[in-house]
Amino acid sequence: MEPESLEVLMNEADAADVQLAIHAIGDLANRRILDTFEAGGFNYRHRWRIEHTQVLHPDDIGRLGELGLIASMQPSHAIGDLKFAPDRLGMDRLAGAYAWQSLLNNGTIIVGGSDAPVEIGSPLIEFYAAVARKDLEGFSGEGWHPEEALSRKQALDLFTIAPAYAAFMENDLGTIEVGKIADFTVFDRDLMTIPEADILNAEVVMTVVQGEVFKAGE
Repeated sequence: MEPESLEVLMNEADAADVQLAIHAIGDLANRRILDTFEAGGFNYRHRWRIEHTQVLHPDDIGRLGELGLIASMQPSHAIGDLKFAPDRLGMDRLAGAYAWQSLLNNGTIIVGGSDAPVEIGSPLIEFYAAVARKDLEGFSGEGWHPEEALSRKQALDLFTIAPAYAAFMENDLGTIEVGKIADFTVFDRDLMTIPEADILNAEVVMTVVQGEVFKAGE
């Protein structure tokens, strides 16, 4: 999409109070969104988001938070791409690839997803990818910027509080509190403390959906 068409789309969505989710992977695509959003003076209250936000120019990392755009990212992309991205992007551009920690440090809200069915769709793989930044065998390649990995709490927020905010449902979902909808999953081990490799071996004990309990095996 050329910048002119993107500007028209943003203006129409803004006038209709529609929430946009714009697909962008590479650094040029992401910059076009940022430039058009900034030039148009669009309001962050719409909670527009960029789907994937995989590769940013380092100069643009701080702009998402400033503009109030949400980065909708899938951590499994980083561990799925690590074997070919260095050749496709070059080492220099990896500095802005899958830059979760840098985005958070600059005030960006990151929503975690799975990109299923392109990716497997397992929340355990997504959580593991966010905190380990390694593939499922524990491999991490040259230039993969391990400093961009997230803490367990940050990773948990990606899949709980942040999506609720992005969906305008932060008063109903995202945290376990009195008065909120009871939607959560219980595992057989503490994902916040176990060794990162063990995250992938966790088993579901029960799932609670809108307060209704579903026990594993029943």
